[in-house]
Amino acid sequence: MPFLIGDQPVGFVAEPVVAALADLPMICRADNRIVLDDAAVLPAIALDLADRGLFRWRGEAFDVRANPDGPALARIDRGGIPSFGIQAAGVHVNGLVQRADGLHLWVARRARNKLLDPGKLDQIVAGGVPAGLDVRQTLIKEAEEEAAIPADLAATSVQHGTITYAMERPEGLRRDILYCYDLALPEGFVPQPADGEVEAFELWPMDRVVETVRRTDDFKFNVNLALIELFLRLRLIAQA
Repeated sequence: MPFLIGDQPVGFVAEPVVAALADLPMICRADNRIVLDDAAVLPAIALDLADRGLFRWRGEAFDVRANPDGPALARIDRGGIPSFGIQAAGVHVNGLVQRADGLHLWVARRARNKLLDPGKLDQIVAGGVPAGLDVRQTLIKEAEEEAAIPADLAATSVQHGTITYAMERPEGLRRDILYCYDLALPEGFVPQPADGEVEAFELWPMDRVVETVRRTDDFKFNVNLALIELFLRLRLIAQA
């Protein structure tokens, strides 16, 4: 069912969440829609649902918007975003190294204790845009935290595209917009796991990256999308 804050549509909720919201006085169900008039109570509602086991609390607030360029209408814990079908923004960075033997990409291995997609392959930097930060601020923050990339080097990243999708996942409805960046790195730079979210980095030739995406599900599901955007742009695969 569509989920609105006031008259602004911000998400979609599945039946288990609809049922959990049914006894909350601040929620109105009308015309097959779920409407919240007071945006300030959304964090408390999300905490209540987490306490009831509908999702895992992440302790990180994200802004809620009706559209990516619109104002923030409310905030919600990151763990509750899929439960409400709210669109979230993320930044994905291709760490590229041009060597004498061709173009290479830094590939991260996600920590085995990650809540989502543990042990999967990832990009050198990727992360959701938290409340109060814009995409570029998030990129610089995540680059330092995840891979020990200095801010002045991370700031040279260049945006090349955006990807949007909606899909059902075990955690709920993912409606994401990914901002895709390239970061040209010097050959002597080696990223270092800094915050425990990545267990190791490896520098792969692009042919190996392409074949891994083509033949396996080893990369995290949305990282595949960002890499395919890169492959198309570099003409490493054909445009259908």
